[in-house]
Amino acid sequence: MSNCKSFCVVCTRTLYSCHWAKPQETTRSKQKACLWFTIVAVVTALAITWMYICLVSYNDQEDVNWKFFTALKLWINWFMVLIILSALLSAYCVFLLCFALIQVALKEPLDLHWSHKILLFGGILLIAAGVTGISFMWQQEWLTVQLSLEATAPFLQFGAVGALTLMSKLVFQAIFTTGKKFSRYIIGTAFAVVSIAIFLSPLGIRSPCFIEKQHLPAKPKLIGHRGAPMLAPENTIMSFNRSISCGVTAFETDIQLSKDDIPFLMHDHHSNFLLRTTDATYKFPNKNLKRSTSLTWAEYQSLNAGEWFVQTDPFRTVSQLSEDEKVLAKNQTIPSLLQLLNLAQQHNISVMFDLYSPNEENDTVKTVETIELSGINHSLILWLPPTKRDYVRARAPRFTQVYNNIDEMKGKKGNHLNLKYSKISTTEIRELRKSKTEVNLWVVNERWLFSLLWCAGASSVTTNSCHILKDIESPDWIISYRLYKTIWLSVDIASVLIMAGLFVYQWYENQKKLIELERERTVPLLTNKQIV
Repeated sequence: MSNCKSFCVVCTRTLYSCHWAKPQETTRSKQKACLWFTIVAVVTALAITWMYICLVSYNDQEDVNWKFFTALKLWINWFMVLIILSALLSAYCVFLLCFALIQVALKEPLDLHWSHKILLFGGILLIAAGVTGISFMWQQEWLTVQLSLEATAPFLQFGAVGALTLMSKLVFQAIFTTGKKFSRYIIGTAFAVVSIAIFLSPLGIRSPCFIEKQHLPAKPKLIGHRGAPMLAPENTIMSFNRSISCGVTAFETDIQLSKDDIPFLMHDHHSNFLLRTTDATYKFPNKNLKRSTSLTWAEYQSLNAGEWFVQTDPFRTVSQLSEDEKVLAKNQTIPSLLQLLNLAQQHNISVMFDLYSPNEENDTVKTVETIELSGINHSLILWLPPTKRDYVRARAPRFTQVYNNIDEMKGKKGNHLNLKYSKISTTEIRELRKSKTEVNLWVVNERWLFSLLWCAGASSVTTNSCHILKDIESPDWIISYRLYKTIWLSVDIASVLIMAGLFVYQWYENQKKLIELERERTVPLLTNKQIV
């Protein structure tokens, strides 16, 4: 055995089995080793799948952090903790599987150490906990995963074909070296079924990005979600000013009313009111701060609404700010609706908002009065709150009525829709756009998602990352379906030919071994006859 091969054997045996010496093999130990090899392969597949789910869910990391904050009253990037743990698990499983495959290639016994078994069990628990958490607390994320396949399925299929081709040699080797006829049939049938499923899976792949370049819709417009919250504290004047530099066509914000009926900007409400984004608990330690009407507007103006951003760095973007910008961010205060309207009017930017106060009917009236007082062009107001919509339409007919329900919009003969991106299919987006309906989708932060919705024809997206999306000049990929079919069939045919060649080669090698074994048995018999 060469020094290089000996070194590889020692390394893989040490890392996989955690001992130097070659273990003794028995029939029972071979069966256990085969079982644990299967478990390693399955857990690796699950870990990679879970990592994929985490990566496509990255767009909604703020939702996860908000759920943890609601439960623990502590704002840190919980989602990043989940990403790191999932990445470590995936890398560990992939390396362990690679060591196992090297062991097989070197014809070394597979004796998995107990420490690896414990870690694999821990990995299964982590994945199970994550899937359970999504299924019970965050079900809409399964819709995001489903949507992501429209952006990634073609490439996943190509990758699966490549992996299948590479693995085929080991499968054919197992078929020819397995002594039991039944086992050979099981391995061969399972491999054939998986191969057919992978080869034919493009028949079920659909994507709006299967489109000719000349038919690509216009790039979706950008709406700043609470301004530009990756570049400045959310719902502050600094944040909205930063979004202006991104070229947003509208501000999206949240409105509540103070004790003295002044509309101001603040998203958090109920039991978490003011806790995350201000220093209210330090300024007013003896006050009940569960409602917007707990404080007067003068008291709200005394709160700091920016220092939390620099301290917690919620999007890991504070390092991109200059020292002057950090100082400016630390000194932000809560803006009034009137301040935002004046800024929007100055730059001819639309304003869309939710109402989060306990008395929405009264708040609707006060909000409309404030809008009228500002003197802003009414066509710039995108009215979203459903409460007293008829009153608003009668008092301010030039407001653009925006709906978050397709049936309600059609019933009211509206043509502006605002939905979470996972609540509508790309096919529905395309059909609505054909009927001249403006479709805005929220919250879209990741490039892959923006590209997919661009292909589908979305009118606009509400985003936290306007500074990133503004620089995207075209979707990540577009291709005609005819060209995709040609590539798909070419890749499949190439894979089949390679696997056929590997099968013939393995059959030939197996026949050579059988002839050699037969010759070894025959030569001693002939020698004995000559002696006699």
